[in-house]
Amino acid sequence: MKKSAKGIGLAIIGAGRVGLFRGEVAARHPAVEWIGLAEINPDRAKMVADKVGADFVTSDYRELLARPEVNAVIIATDEHLHVDPVMASVERGFPMLIEKPLATDLAASAQVLRAIEAAGVDAVVGYTQRFRRKWLSAKEKVRNGALGDVTMVTSRAFMNRLVAIDNYKRTDDPSTISPMVISGTHALDIVMWYMEQKTPVEVYARSVDKVLGPEYGGIDATAGMIMFSDGSVYHLNISWALPVTWPGAVYSLEVGINGTDGVITIDDTHRDIVMAVSAPQAEGYAPDTRRLVDFLGSYPPGDMALGELRGPMREETDSWLNRVSLGLPTQAATAAEAHRNLMLTKALDLSAKLKKPVQLPLAPEVVGELAA
Repeated sequence: MKKSAKGIGLAIIGAGRVGLFRGEVAARHPAVEWIGLAEINPDRAKMVADKVGADFVTSDYRELLARPEVNAVIIATDEHLHVDPVMASVERGFPMLIEKPLATDLAASAQVLRAIEAAGVDAVVGYTQRFRRKWLSAKEKVRNGALGDVTMVTSRAFMNRLVAIDNYKRTDDPSTISPMVISGTHALDIVMWYMEQKTPVEVYARSVDKVLGPEYGGIDATAGMIMFSDGSVYHLNISWALPVTWPGAVYSLEVGINGTDGVITIDDTHRDIVMAVSAPQAEGYAPDTRRLVDFLGSYPPGDMALGELRGPMREETDSWLNRVSLGLPTQAATAAEAHRNLMLTKALDLSAKLKKPVQLPLAPEVVGELAA
């Protein structure tokens, strides 16, 4: 039976890199009939509005959400500014695609999740890596039991420090962000998606802060373990303090999934296409004049090629628009999964600070009590 498409009046809140990427994809989607943009920087707002052909532009997201044309929302503000526009969208019952995380504070994240569930709002969270083909292929094998019972998973994520520095510069509270909360969460989400039938019960971690600590009050790297009720183990580490000259534009990731009947190893380091140049290029995340070598494809949203974004963020955005317009399923993370991911990353950070194991689930009020 042929489905009839619902027309989409799309509100995009936040016109940074992600707002622009998703807006350009939306502008090409046949179900999108109207686009409105909310951005506090007027020059940025004009530039992005011109690129996506926005029908309405404002500096006030509340004014945008009040427009009668709006029936779906993308939240693409800085990580620490998600809560207010999400709650305003929940009040209006709009389906949402929210950039991860729901919030950088665990209590605020829990509040947002409760509001979303109480209102019955269809909200998904932008864990874009779920839309890379290699992760989908591995998910299919794990779900179909090709490995038997998954017993141990390892992940290693390497990043140059440009992302970390940018995040610390944009926040007024460095304690609310960390390599685990902002970046390690991508690998963690993939692995927890693979282990969706298992219950995490304890974490143990250690962190180092010799590079970013003195200047930004931040953390360089964290390594930890998540233990599950059935005895399975997930060992993970994330470093986002590598030298700026590290060739990964953002993310280089390796994952190993061990089961009773098999194993899958996934190389997502992007070393298959290496570009070395004599002059700096405007590639990847916050281009730096010291960077002359890049692993092409290591920028998580994808790559601009022939005038269009190609890669997982395009596929994720199209998939969500199809979900809103046609009711089609998507593998996007749910709000509940996003809150669980934040809880796990906060628990790992807390364990590293206390230098002892932390029991799960971690209640928001416990974070402050134990960290004090």
